[in-house]
Amino acid sequence: MSEMCEQAIAAGNPGLLCDAEDSTPQWFAASTTPRHEKHVSKLLVERQIEAFLPLYRSAKQWKKSRPVVLELPLFPTYVFVRIARQARGAVLSLPGVHSIVGSSKDPWPIPDCEIEALRRGLQMHKVEPHPYLKVGERVRIKTGLMAGVQGILVRKKSEFRVVLTLDAIMRSVAVEVDADDLELIDSQAESSSNPWST
Repeated sequence: MSEMCEQAIAAGNPGLLCDAEDSTPQWFAASTTPRHEKHVSKLLVERQIEAFLPLYRSAKQWKKSRPVVLELPLFPTYVFVRIARQARGAVLSLPGVHSIVGSSKDPWPIPDCEIEALRRGLQMHKVEPHPYLKVGERVRIKTGLMAGVQGILVRKKSEFRVVLTLDAIMRSVAVEVDADDLELIDSQAESSSNPWST
């Protein structure tokens, strides 16, 4: 149960607020069988359920064959769905879907801004999976389509990357950025004003 619903119940008026929150579409992460993400995404689209499966390109070469470019899920075993809480059954009934990420009582919504940041990153930058990070220098992108997006700064060879983290599924992705487009975030001030900072 969300904090807003708990507050409404404590105030003695649970009905309207909780019902409205349950019927508002939100993004959730659906956990899938390994290597079934594309199939689940296709089933969701066929059932007119809004879905988002971020993919990245990876060059692979097996012995005695030419290199092949594959489109792989950025977050293996996860597909994002935008549904109302009471519509979970429509997703959970699909073959290949194990669960919706959350506690035993309630799924954990993913903020719209995180999904939008992923979409913008996929359109404008080279995006690839990155190990999940919990600590490191937090930075904010200052310019471009991803202005305002926050993440953790890492370096790969001569390139700077910002690691965007989705805490709900404990996964991260790295987006290539120019060092001039970044500013350091004061972690103390930011954590008190931003509920999504880690």
